[in-house]
Amino acid sequence: MTSSPSVSGLPEVEALDQTLRAELQHIIDTKTKPPGSLGRLETLALQMGLIQRSTRPTVQRPAMIVFAGDHGIAHEGVSPYPQAVTVQMVANFLAGGAAINALSRVAGIELEVVNAGVATPLPSTAGLVDIPVAAGTRNFAHEDAMTREQALAAMRAGAARVQHHAALGTNVIGFGEMGIANTSAAACLMSRLCGVPIAECVGRGTGLDDAGLAKKRDVLAAALAHHPVSTDPLDVLATFGGFEIAMMAGAYLAAAQARMTILVDGFIASSALLVADALAPNVRDYCVFAHASNEAGHRRMLGHFGAQPLLSLDLRLGEGTGAALAVPLLRAAAAFVDGMASFESAGVANRDA
Repeated sequence: MTSSPSVSGLPEVEALDQTLRAELQHIIDTKTKPPGSLGRLETLALQMGLIQRSTRPTVQRPAMIVFAGDHGIAHEGVSPYPQAVTVQMVANFLAGGAAINALSRVAGIELEVVNAGVATPLPSTAGLVDIPVAAGTRNFAHEDAMTREQALAAMRAGAARVQHHAALGTNVIGFGEMGIANTSAAACLMSRLCGVPIAECVGRGTGLDDAGLAKKRDVLAAALAHHPVSTDPLDVLATFGGFEIAMMAGAYLAAAQARMTILVDGFIASSALLVADALAPNVRDYCVFAHASNEAGHRRMLGHFGAQPLLSLDLRLGEGTGAALAVPLLRAAAAFVDGMASFESAGVANRDA
């Protein structure tokens, strides 16, 4: 097996081990059903088995890490919400009152909230992992959002959180985010890393009207023009990213290294994956794309990954909500492999009998 080259101590990602593919496929095909009749559940089960190197894939202690961080670009008026909403929503997560809390509870997911770089100091609170790189990024309309060293520090911190959950037995993980103006950062990451005009990447975010959307496009186009063109993923991340996006990028690498099944959420989470994938292309083999977001640009980003999302529910909330909704589908994929009889064990005639 080959592994992606290491970059400044970031986790290395091995290519997916294909040794069990034929055996897994035979097990799936000989369940008491016509071949392929469980559709995407069958490809999910196969992928999970290859990731776990097991003919009996499982969902163990599924976890969701929500990374929160503020963005200097918010001061350009690219969001209809004030920056103060970031810290207020972090408090809501910690109090159990957000959508991701409700969906994590119903899906049986362990939820963790990480302060990656919120502008407002957060009080010490049970359930908060308080590891900010800085009090928000700088305004990339005028200067780099962060230094390359800060970007790497954030990626290593995100990787460390995944390693913590791996030690507790997690083998399925998803990542969510909170940060006013982070759709602006994600759009610029997408434009540079995918080579797509910014107008095709920019969406309404948290609900911009037409005038607000036009302003956002203009601000981001000017910001892109302000910075030298580079496709180096760490340079692009440092120039336009957020600390929560950088931590997610490192988290993807660590999750793949730990052979976890990774549930990819929407537009922001996918922009972080663009960075991880550019550094370590093997990472996408460990990813299950949970849903197609209603945010403009996300479907094109999914096309960049060659991804088929499991769900299409017009979600555009973030927080990891789409990834959480996909966990029961992974449970179902594992359950049919483990719980369904084969034609031979059930005494049912196969079509070739």
